[in-house]
Parts: sequence; C-alpha cells; structure tokens
Amino acid sequence: MAHAVKKTISLSPELAKEAEETASEEGKTLSAVIQDALRFARKERLKKEFYQIQGYWSGKAKKKGILSEKDLERYLKT
Repeated sequence: MAHAVKKTISLSPELAKEAEETASEEGKTLSAVIQDALRFARKERLKKEFYQIQGYWSGKAKKKGILSEKDLERYLKT
C-alpha cells in the first residue's frame, strides 16, 4: 500500500471482538480484516447494481420480443 489514511471508527464490543478474533485466526492485522470487509461490501453492492441494471434491460428487451442472441442480431440489423 503506497499511502494509508488513518481513521478512527467505532465498533460494538461484540463486533470488535469478532474482528480481532478473525484477524488472529487469519494471521492478519485488524486493519487488513476491516479493509477486506469493506472490499467485500463494495463488491456485493456493485454486483447488486449490475443485476438490477441487467434486469432492467432484460425487461426492455423482452418487451421488444428479444429473447435470444439471434433475436438481438435481427433487431440490430433493422
């Protein structure tokens, strides 16, 4: 990591204990465990957003009768 920004966060005692236990079990620092958790949360948010966008456009395609790649190819050629 080229540059780290130090932040102070508050955790419930239970969550702090769980994070410390996870760090110990995985041989990581507490910071690394928190960073992993934040990366995972971001990945899950992006995945959810992707599926929402995919669902939106899939619905639009179905309304136009585009149900397969061949349908899409025919639609794009017109």
